Amino acid sequence: MRVCVKLLLLRMTTALTLVFATERVHAQAPSPPQVKQATLAQKAQKDSMNAWTLGLAAGQLEGAPIRFATEIARVVDDGHNMIVLPIVTRGPVENLNDLLYLRGVDLAIVNLDALEEYKAQVPDIQNRVTYLLSLFPSELHIFVRPEIKNLQDLAGKKVNFNTKGTAAAYTGPLIFSRLGIDVEKTFIPHQVALEQMRQGDVAGVVFITSKPVDAFARGRWEPGYKFLPVVYDTKFEDYYLPSTLEPSDYPALIKEGERVSTIAVPTVLLSFNWPKNSNRYDRVVRFVDYLFSRMEKLQGIGFDPKWKSINIGANVPGLARSPAAKAWLDRQPRAKQVSQ
Repeated sequence: MRVCVKLLLLRMTTALTLVFATERVHAQAPSPPQVKQATLAQKAQKDSMNAWTLGLAAGQLEGAPIRFATEIARVVDDGHNMIVLPIVTRGPVENLNDLLYLRGVDLAIVNLDALEEYKAQVPDIQNRVTYLLSLFPSELHIFVRPEIKNLQDLAGKKVNFNTKGTAAAYTGPLIFSRLGIDVEKTFIPHQVALEQMRQGDVAGVVFITSKPVDAFARGRWEPGYKFLPVVYDTKFEDYYLPSTLEPSDYPALIKEGERVSTIAVPTVLLSFNWPKNSNRYDRVVRFVDYLFSRMEKLQGIGFDPKWKSINIGANVPGLARSPAAKAWLDRQPRAKQVSQ
């Protein structure tokens, strides 16, 4: 009998413990109105952050475009009111593809000669993208071993054009074709190709990026390694600009008083041509206002010196200016546009 009573008491105690524990859990758990309020607050924060966020297709980590994109993001940042996300991509040629087809990409840094390829694939390309800003030129660097004296010496020899999708991989072969020089093309990372070049396996490498390039400016190269000159003429008038490599760019490779003539590919900041009065278009409008209004900050200390040479009013051949950019420029005095 005593055992039965003890079992009964034990069961009653356990039941009461469970009841009290359940009541404590219910007391601690938020009520349905609290849960709803928290959910609404989270949704509001999510909507606020996404309403003014833009994706900017930039380039590879070692290239100049990702650096420019990062600086743009720093300058236009305004909390939830404006967030720009620089995106590491395959390069400024593939960026046009990302802008056309990849979700979340509103802007892209693109080499202008990439339009040539897309004119065949996307006949209405001029209607689907617009330009916001003409950025920096990407200079052609043809760097060769000591035994190579001129461009013709490269015929039939290994020349590296970096990995597929990069500016060098697209523009480099195109330039060599226009020059009429047939080389054995390789498409491996430049860091690997430069080591093979030291060993004599590769005759030259082609970089197309904003100067100076760290590999040449900071690298140690034996006497005889050099940049080959490329003369700007009618073959390059459609997309390219004349340029030079200076001793100030590469003091260990170019002697004082010498200059190496070359060409450069204009690089532009493009926007998808979103319909007016759409949310995506409104984002671009705000982005333009922030970027153009803060250009003086980009041209100051702590940012790439090339910002100082950028003119926000400069035209880009073959493309229409974004309505958002045009509207901003139309509101400014002519003198201010020219000064910038």
